[in-house]
Amino acid sequence: MAAEPARQTPCAPGPVVDDACLRPLALVRAADAAQVGGKAANLGELIGAGFAVPDGFVVPAAAYLAAMDEAGVRTDIAALYEDALRHAGRPDEVDALCARMAELIRTGGLGAALEGRVATARAALAGDGPGPVTVAVRSSAVGEDGERASFAGVHESFTNVRGDAELSARIIGCWESAVAPRAVAYRAERGLSGEPAVAVVVQVMVSAQRSGVAFTADPTSGRRDRVVVEAVLGQGETVVSGAVEPDTYVFSAPDPHLVSLRVGHQTHEVVRGRDGHDVTRVLDRERSSGRVLDDAEAEAVARLALRVQEHYGRPQDVEWAMVEDRIQLVQTRPITTLPDRGAATTPDAAGERDTGRGVLLVSGLAAAPGRASGRVRLLREPRDGSRLLDGDVLVAPRTDPDWLPTLRRAAAVVTDQGGVTCHAAIVARELGIPCVVGTRSATADLPEGELVAVDGTTGEVHRGAAFVVSDAPAPHRHDAAPSVPSPRTGTELHVNLALPDSAERVAALDVDGVGLLRAEVVLTSALGGRHPRAVLAAGEADGFVTAMAAAVGRIGAAFAPRPVLYRTTDLRSNEFRGLTGGDRFEPVERNPMIGYRGAYRYLHEPEVFGMELRMLAEVRDRLPNVHLMIPFVRTRWELAAVLELVDASPLGGRRGLQRWLTAEVPSVLHWLPEYVGLGIDGVSIGSNDLTQLVLGVDRDAERLAELYDESDPAVLDAISTIIERATLLGVPTSLCGQAPSRIPGFVEFLVRAGITAVSVNPDAVGSARAAIDAAERRLLLDAARRAPGRRRTR
Repeated sequence: MAAEPARQTPCAPGPVVDDACLRPLALVRAADAAQVGGKAANLGELIGAGFAVPDGFVVPAAAYLAAMDEAGVRTDIAALYEDALRHAGRPDEVDALCARMAELIRTGGLGAALEGRVATARAALAGDGPGPVTVAVRSSAVGEDGERASFAGVHESFTNVRGDAELSARIIGCWESAVAPRAVAYRAERGLSGEPAVAVVVQVMVSAQRSGVAFTADPTSGRRDRVVVEAVLGQGETVVSGAVEPDTYVFSAPDPHLVSLRVGHQTHEVVRGRDGHDVTRVLDRERSSGRVLDDAEAEAVARLALRVQEHYGRPQDVEWAMVEDRIQLVQTRPITTLPDRGAATTPDAAGERDTGRGVLLVSGLAAAPGRASGRVRLLREPRDGSRLLDGDVLVAPRTDPDWLPTLRRAAAVVTDQGGVTCHAAIVARELGIPCVVGTRSATADLPEGELVAVDGTTGEVHRGAAFVVSDAPAPHRHDAAPSVPSPRTGTELHVNLALPDSAERVAALDVDGVGLLRAEVVLTSALGGRHPRAVLAAGEADGFVTAMAAAVGRIGAAFAPRPVLYRTTDLRSNEFRGLTGGDRFEPVERNPMIGYRGAYRYLHEPEVFGMELRMLAEVRDRLPNVHLMIPFVRTRWELAAVLELVDASPLGGRRGLQRWLTAEVPSVLHWLPEYVGLGIDGVSIGSNDLTQLVLGVDRDAERLAELYDESDPAVLDAISTIIERATLLGVPTSLCGQAPSRIPGFVEFLVRAGITAVSVNPDAVGSARAAIDAAERRLLLDAARRAPGRRRTR
């Protein structure tokens, strides 16, 4: 059926390429995230699923890139951005580089053609009253609102925007926010690199009377049987920014019943004024202390959020707005910060809380789990961040995303305002630092320089250093040591790792080694977002080797003498086209998941693989615990040819080198004896890729999410067969997918199958070790019950 003229994509001939055409939100789906960003993709997906979402359109990321190309400034911005990422730890240099990039973006502007298309698209939107429509303008960066990174509050959003000129200015403001210091700091912290591609969502503005956020799992405890609803009066920016303390309603799940209620304290609300722009209105005492939602309204929000979770198949962070009794959804994203459920603090056997922590100074909402001590540093504005020393406890009225460079150095965060879904809480959980928000009086009650102990699990701040021996605790370090010695298990527990900056912290956990060191993240970070072949073409191979050796060596040294399995780079064209210079080297593939990648690529681009082998040889001269793992092997001849490259390289002559491969392609079930005969010393099952190839499901396809199941019997049969055959061939096995970290019972399945090691994400170490121990105990018990001559009693 043809679309109505008003809903056609406004993309007349001009300098903007087809991919840069504006897109109605109703025609966008989750699979379009690479073009329109996570926020827009999720909104379009919600519309397609029948949820109430305000109408709008998207200015895709390609439109931004095309506008900068047209203005002749794109190359300059990309170069400046590389410099900013490399200098992420030097705020003054980053600020200057970001200011220059913002100036170039403003100079470039939208261009006449794109400006006209935006005006046409805005005119086609129907508002909630007479006159020109009022819109919200929100950044939707590629990679934003995904499973790995939320970008919560990092990029700009603007509400109650009127007129074409203001709309164009706000779109440019969104583009600028992608190169702001806080965005650079966030990307550097998450190990993200490459040219930032920013789409922009333009939506009809909801005149919200009440707004808020709903988490379909408790973000502080990790409990999946809870829904947390936060609500404020007026528009929702006051809750996500932490400007007020919201009401907090906690419901059971999946059948919502109110479990607890905390009425917040709201001093003001933000609403649409008579001129159509934001107005801050002071609340009287009755409204500021009254409930925002009654029980039935709060339950309706919780049920709606659970429906969104059911659609996506994973816990969601949902933003909602209410006009009269109608609830509309204005955003959803996966929760990126759920802690390990096995690591939550619980009362002791007597049911009493620990009273040996010193005088209780303040308490608030437990926003990010963990415990740390440090000196209080009272800061009022982000510009005061230089006063914070590494290991200080940051105490502030509230923290918005501009505080991110400072938060990275804090041992813990305490704020007067905010709820568990505000920016400070989300960012603290992603950084792994304890956080207490909504204390109302921390800036008044915590003296500058006082040594305090912050418990982000209970929401309390005590006097003294209850959680460290030294007065200078390491930043970003949870109280990771278990309260009782961890059980020794026959099945080893390894960890998946990507960032050198976290090596020492993760190495302090109770793990037996690194089961998966992802080369891709190390490579893109070490090369400052440049494509490795672009580095080679520039004659900088020595710099490549030096930078990579430093990063990998840091991880190897942190874990020595425990083994570290370095999986060589598994370049996928769709991921690496975005690196600087990537469009010169990467093919455009319809399905890169089964395309030009893995071991086969090394045979056609041996120069990149050769640099990695040279780097590993240098690392192994100092750290023989670092070993080689080859990804995505399809055939015997392919592996034989790759091993010949290894033998011919400096790495080939290193004694004691273990050569592993990842079992990701189902053909391994046939070829495994041949692989071992070629000299493979171990097999690491990559359950993510193995699942997609056994079930024929692209694991990046949101629409197929319910089909992608690592616990499907066909997948389990393949995994157990690989373990059985490898064991008979005398080589160890490991599994490094996501399943052990998120699927109950998966660890026990692996232990019963006879796996040598299980490799999990750092946040799942505690629960995985306990699961291994319990599984091994049950195996022993089962064996004892089956033993001959065992007496049976009635």
